[in-house]
Amino acid sequence: MSVEVVTFGCRLNAAESELVRRHAETAGLANAVIINSCAVTAEAVRQARQTIRKIKRARPAARIVVTGCAAQTEPGTFAAMDEVDRVLGNGAKTAPETWLAARRALDFGVGAEEKVLVDDLASVRETALHLVDGFEGRVRAFVQVQNGCDHRCTFCIIPYGRGPSRSVAMGEVVGQVRRLAENGYREIVLTGVDLTAWGADLPGAPRLGALVRAILRHVPELARLRLSSLDPVEVDRDLLRALAEEERLMPHLHLSLQAGDDLVLKRMKRRHLRGDAIEFCQQARRMRPDLVLGADLIAGFPTETEAQFRNTLALVDDCGLAFLHVFPFSPRERTPAAKMPQVARAIVKERARRLREKGELALRRHLAAEIGHRRRVLAEGAEGRSEHYTRVMLARAAAPGAILDLLITGHDGRRLLAA
Repeated sequence: MSVEVVTFGCRLNAAESELVRRHAETAGLANAVIINSCAVTAEAVRQARQTIRKIKRARPAARIVVTGCAAQTEPGTFAAMDEVDRVLGNGAKTAPETWLAARRALDFGVGAEEKVLVDDLASVRETALHLVDGFEGRVRAFVQVQNGCDHRCTFCIIPYGRGPSRSVAMGEVVGQVRRLAENGYREIVLTGVDLTAWGADLPGAPRLGALVRAILRHVPELARLRLSSLDPVEVDRDLLRALAEEERLMPHLHLSLQAGDDLVLKRMKRRHLRGDAIEFCQQARRMRPDLVLGADLIAGFPTETEAQFRNTLALVDDCGLAFLHVFPFSPRERTPAAKMPQVARAIVKERARRLREKGELALRRHLAAEIGHRRRVLAEGAEGRSEHYTRVMLARAAAPGAILDLLITGHDGRRLLAA
C-alpha cells in the first residue's frame, strides 16, 4: 500500500482518516505513513511519537507525515523529530490541495522552515461536509456533522486543536447518509467534537434531535443510526423523544461526564453537577428502558481528594454505567488545570486503576444481564456489535455487514457469546 494512515483518538479522527487516505492517494503520495494524532492526553502524544519511531525503524524509506490534533497544538514536538518529514494542522488535512502540495514537497525536499503547515483555527467559522462514499475495512460509516468546541473545560486542549464549534447543514448531512446507505452501510455513526452543539450556528438554530429525525425520515433504507459522545447538559427534548420512538436509533449513549463530585466538576468548568448526570441517565432510561450507557471519566484531577474520587467511583453505579473510558488526568500546556495544585502521579495512576476495575465490574454486570436475550448483531466477521454496541463473539463467522438475530448464551468477561 502506497499510503497508510495510523489513527489515534476519537471517532471524528477515524472519519477524517478515511478522507485523508483518499486525498493522499489521489495526490500520488507514495511510500508514506500518515499519523493522524490525538492531543487529549500527554500519553496520546507520547504514543504517537513512539509509533513514529517504531515505523521508521521498520521502514527506513517511508516518508512520515503527522497531522491531527497533536500536530495542531504542538507542531514543534513533531517537527523536531528526525523521523518526521511533514507536519500538517487540522485545518489543512482534509483539503485535497494540501496533499498535492505535500507530495511535491516530499518529492523535491523542503527546508526545516517549510516542514510545518499549521494554520490558526481560532477564526474559522464554517466546516465542510467531508464526502466519503465508503470506509475501507469497516462495516459502519462515520459522518462528521460538527467540528470544534466553544466551551473551555479547564483540562481540555481540544478547542486549540479544533477551533470554534461549527456545524454541517442538515441537508448535506442527510445526503451523505443516504449515499452511504445506498453503498451498503447498515449502520451510520454521527460524529463531532461537541456533537450536541450541532445546529447552534445554523439558521434557526436547529438541535441534534431534529437532525436525527430528518435522517431517519428521509433515509428509510438506513438500518441503524448511532451517536458518538454526547454532553448530557446539551441533549434536547426531541433527541430524547427520538430515542424513545425511533427503533433504528440505537439504544446506546456515551456521555461526557468526567467526574462525579460537584466541586471537581466546578473546577473542571463543566456545566452539569453530579445530580444532573444521575437525573439525565434516569430520564433517558425512562424513555428507552433497554438503554445502555457509557461515559468518559477522569481520575486524579488537580485538588481531587480521596473522598471526591470516591464520589466518581460511586457515579458508575448511580448512573448505571456499563462502559467506561478512563483517563488518568494529564496536564496539558495552555490549560488552566495545568496550573492547579496537582495530585501526585502515583495517586493518579492508582485511582485510574481503581476506576478501571470498577468499569470491568460494570461491564461484567451488563454482560451477565444480556444472557438469554435475543440481540440484533451487526457482523464484522468472527465478531459483531449488538444494538448496545456490546461486542459479540459469533458461533460462526458471518458476512461483514449482515445483521443477525442471535440468542446470547454467555460471556467471557469482555464480550457476549452468541448461539
